[in-house]
Amino acid sequence: MTSSDPGVSPLRRRMVDDLRMRRFAPKTQTAYLRAVRQFARFLGRSPDTATVEDLRNYQLHLVDHGTSPTSLNAAISGLKFFFDVTLGQPELMARMQPVRVPRKLPVVLSPDEVRRLIAAAGNLKHQTALSVAYGAGLRASEVVALKVSDIDSQRMTLRIEQGKGRKDRYAMLSPVLLERLRLWWRVARAQGSMLDGGWLFPGMDPVDPLTARQLNRAVHAAAEAAQIGKRVSPHTLRHSFATHLLEQKVDIRVIQVLLGHRQLDYVPPRTMSRCAKRRGTVTHDRALSGT
Repeated sequence: MTSSDPGVSPLRRRMVDDLRMRRFAPKTQTAYLRAVRQFARFLGRSPDTATVEDLRNYQLHLVDHGTSPTSLNAAISGLKFFFDVTLGQPELMARMQPVRVPRKLPVVLSPDEVRRLIAAAGNLKHQTALSVAYGAGLRASEVVALKVSDIDSQRMTLRIEQGKGRKDRYAMLSPVLLERLRLWWRVARAQGSMLDGGWLFPGMDPVDPLTARQLNRAVHAAAEAAQIGKRVSPHTLRHSFATHLLEQKVDIRVIQVLLGHRQLDYVPPRTMSRCAKRRGTVTHDRALSGT
């Protein structure tokens, strides 16, 4: 919903404009607006009439109804933006406190489990997409946003445009992964499902990309078919990528850059290429090639 839509209240319109002015991601805008809408429903009146005690009672209400720490903090972030920025009344949030989110060890697959998972994917497109998620350590949203032009076979890199945090970066491209991508490209072009300069993993309509939700479903189906009992998602492949590199004694600072995490130093594509050609993808190439 945009601020120009009819039926939008002036207060909501102002918040939408505040979010747009700061170029918040669409998902963040939706989440923040939802947080304010749910609070207004609890309050039973316009949220700009809320008091400090109202907000405190709302947090207690969320806790009593079993809201997870992650969802609770998301609600607080949305309300904080509304009261701090849109209303200019930050003091109202004085008694709403974010909560600590329990830290859990991520699920990691063995190289053999990665191989089985990829092999069990329903079709070549899904197999290749999962290979990219693992072989380059990408998020699901980054995999589905790739275009053919993002592949640089000379420098052995993948260009990730506007990943998490609206940042561009390069990811490494191993020789085996490059061959998989070339095979997929040839098949997709022969089928007429890939447009010139289009998405690397198109959806049912080649104009649109495969969605992250579709990729997630493909992972779940592959895990079931491969009889992998662990709770697996596309992000599991990213965690496995990092863990396997760490086990091969790749410098953790290089791994940080490959994952797109915040780092102190910039690692140029040349370094990633060397990492891909040397120790960095021994395990990865075996898992991707099935040997």
